[in-house]
Amino acid sequence: MLSTYWEFSLKCLIVVILLIIMCAAYAYSIDSKRSADDPKKRNYHPLAILLAPVTFPVLLVLSISLFILKVLVYGVFTVLFILALIFVRKPFLLEVIQKIAIRIGNRLMEANTMLVRFFLSPRTN
Repeated sequence: MLSTYWEFSLKCLIVVILLIIMCAAYAYSIDSKRSADDPKKRNYHPLAILLAPVTFPVLLVLSISLFILKVLVYGVFTVLFILALIFVRKPFLLEVIQKIAIRIGNRLMEANTMLVRFFLSPRTN
């Protein structure tokens, strides 16, 4: 199928490559117009424009792969959480959170009490 429409496929590929180069060139021109003390200035190299058609497909595939991986991990954790809610009846997670909260609260109260006693204690000269 691709060999039948190779001429059309080549024209579309050239158009896509030109669009990518135009986007990169536009970003370079905007960046070069920024002042030197602008925090948004990136100091792009001019040859990076020519690498854009090579790196764009790689970054696109990587970002799509990362998105699919995030979706799969989210789905697995959702299923595991639902199964934990159904089969685990003891609220062990709440007990652990309560112990941690009490431990943190006790340390904060000790430190605050020490500060209050330090600043409110009668001074002896």
